[in-house]
Amino acid sequence: MPSTVISLRRCKHLFIEPRRVDRFSLDDVLAGRAGLVSSSCWMALAPHLPEGVEVSAEALQVLGGFDADTWTETALPLSSPQLELLGKGLLFSDCGKGNHIRSDERIRELGWWGPAAMLHWQARWEDRNSVAAIDSVGIQTAAGLRQRFGAPPPATVAPEGPMIMLPREPEDEVDRRLQMRCTCRNFDTSKPLSMAVFSRLMGRCFAATGSYRLDEESIFLKRNAPSAGGLHATESYLIIQNVEGVLPGLYHYHPMEHALTLIPGALTPESGAAARFVAGQFWFANAHVMIVLAPRFDRLHWKYRGHAKAYRAVTLDVGHLSQLLLGCATEMGLGAFVTAAINEKEIEQTLGFDPMAQSPLAICGFGWRAEVMETTEFDPAQAVWESVG
Repeated sequence: MPSTVISLRRCKHLFIEPRRVDRFSLDDVLAGRAGLVSSSCWMALAPHLPEGVEVSAEALQVLGGFDADTWTETALPLSSPQLELLGKGLLFSDCGKGNHIRSDERIRELGWWGPAAMLHWQARWEDRNSVAAIDSVGIQTAAGLRQRFGAPPPATVAPEGPMIMLPREPEDEVDRRLQMRCTCRNFDTSKPLSMAVFSRLMGRCFAATGSYRLDEESIFLKRNAPSAGGLHATESYLIIQNVEGVLPGLYHYHPMEHALTLIPGALTPESGAAARFVAGQFWFANAHVMIVLAPRFDRLHWKYRGHAKAYRAVTLDVGHLSQLLLGCATEMGLGAFVTAAINEKEIEQTLGFDPMAQSPLAICGFGWRAEVMETTEFDPAQAVWESVG
């Protein structure tokens, strides 16, 4: 009689990491030792799983025999390693209906390049306080960094031959404005932004300045910042805290209409979410407006499917937008900032994102600069502050 078979397939993206694990051992304590026993193990990391899973060496060897794209007929009953891999979401059966296989299929649809998918998935934070972490090891200041890590690499690469000196042209207003750009950590919360200032800055930095419509579903935008493939896949979500005529809350900005949509109930001033979003950096949480820059990877991968440079390109997109904001804000006499130290997972949950389809990469913000520097700012040219504390 023919044997009963089942078809199995490995998950799409998979990385194996050797780790050292410390475990409590009562026997070790009873023997008069510390009670912690170290051992090595294999951890399987995959972007469709909430966290890494430990895999036995035997199961790992079996896993290597399965393909990520082709179903393999396997005789029943399954071996113990195969059952282990099925239970941990690293193997799937063709009749599987669980959350793991649905997440894996979604990532396949989104067209991620494997290493980029893993980098994105693993680098996201949850409930981190970066300020407390920095303070605990004493690296809040340049002196603290020097003491802990020693001298840094040189500020620039030293010349290896004769230099051709370029003429220093007289400074003009553009030069002076550029030198005024300094990451703002001190905002004047007593002075609201006017609607005119807020609207002009948003229009310059995030509005569409033109569009090309191939059909109702194929629309391409022109904005004042460059974007990979002209896709402009990064969306802006605003935490508005101090703008005349706009109630505090969380909003989605629409670049084609130059308009806001309130996301009801997502955030209140009393919730403390603004500070948590920026991982405890309270000096940024007081900004009049904070902007979550959240690329839509599905739009990016529509053109760059499985492309090794796609994730790098979209991080550049976010950098272009934030730099445009910092430059325009400075020109308008405002303070501004950008930070990548953010709690992505809380932001994703608040906005209802599928993290592999859309996720925040940075938060920037702007507002009126305070007259007194209460939190230290790095302004070595002293273009903003007469002295730096």
